[in-house]
Amino acid sequence: MAALPRHRPTPALLALLLALCGQPTSVCAAQPAFSRSENHFDARDGETLYRSVCQGCHMPQGQGAVGAGTYPELAADPRLAAAAYPAMLVLNGSGAMPGFAAMMDDEQVANVVNYLRTHFGNAYADAISTEQVRQMRKPQH
Repeated sequence: MAALPRHRPTPALLALLLALCGQPTSVCAAQPAFSRSENHFDARDGETLYRSVCQGCHMPQGQGAVGAGTYPELAADPRLAAAAYPAMLVLNGSGAMPGFAAMMDDEQVANVVNYLRTHFGNAYADAISTEQVRQMRKPQH
């Protein structure tokens, strides 16, 4: 299997992602989602990360969308059964989805993946650990 290309998020992409989030929900308002000076997300819990980062494309209930692109449905998604699958997507991206490895630490990736796997009609009880995410990261060159 060919390696996925690594994309470095540009300031324009980051601005677009932040713009797609829309108005902050009460969950987002309690904690800043993104530190522009540090180029990383500040939120720690999975729900806030989902609401701040993911729902702009995957929608508030994980229902996905079709428009300028196709944003897969995450609700009741059997592909989430293996925790490594969504963790790799969050880290490395796929297609139009950028990788967030440079903007989220291992705990944040684990938290958002575990949130996805236990919400929106998903009931996968085996949580991915921070250590498992750490082992999935590609070495930095």
